[in-house]
Amino acid sequence: MSDEQLLDPAEDVRIREGIAHAVLGVPDGLAESLERDPAGFLRLLAASRVGAEESSRLLREAVQQARAAGHSWDAVGRVLGVSRQAAQQRFAAKDGPGATAPGLGGPEQRVLTPLTAFNEMAALEAAGREGWQLVRYGPLYHVVEASDRRWEYRRVPMAFGPRHRRMEAEGWTPVGAGVFPWRYYKRPLDDAADDQAR
Repeated sequence: MSDEQLLDPAEDVRIREGIAHAVLGVPDGLAESLERDPAGFLRLLAASRVGAEESSRLLREAVQQARAAGHSWDAVGRVLGVSRQAAQQRFAAKDGPGATAPGLGGPEQRVLTPLTAFNEMAALEAAGREGWQLVRYGPLYHVVEASDRRWEYRRVPMAFGPRHRRMEAEGWTPVGAGVFPWRYYKRPLDDAADDQAR
């Protein structure tokens, strides 16, 4: 496969069919209503709008993750089929820690940034050993808060429902709603944090 063709044609078809299936299959009785009820087409329109909004959000998050993984705007543009400048104009407003990192507030907090998909778990592991608890995150940053406990962290793909339920049964707590394609979990450890490390 070439740089521009990162998915084979069968994968492309399965993704398209999966989106169509979700739009038609999730709203109760939508597909059947299209055979007999003109109002069903308005429900189809509403479901398609939700699907398009979600696809747009996933695309924005995927671009942010690609940038966080070190890919250039040129590479992002090639995959999207647009110029580097067009990709940057469309997605740059949400790219980078300065554009997305939140202000700090509440208890003692700090922002871990800039992070990538390759270094964020090591940064969280180090912070957790020092008693920093993950409280929120976004592309290229994590906000941690001082705690009297040590913490451990896991990052798992969003698509694995049974794994998420098993982790929660084992005492892991989800942090936020996830940033495509990841969901983050935290769990306190039994030993107290070392205040001197902070």
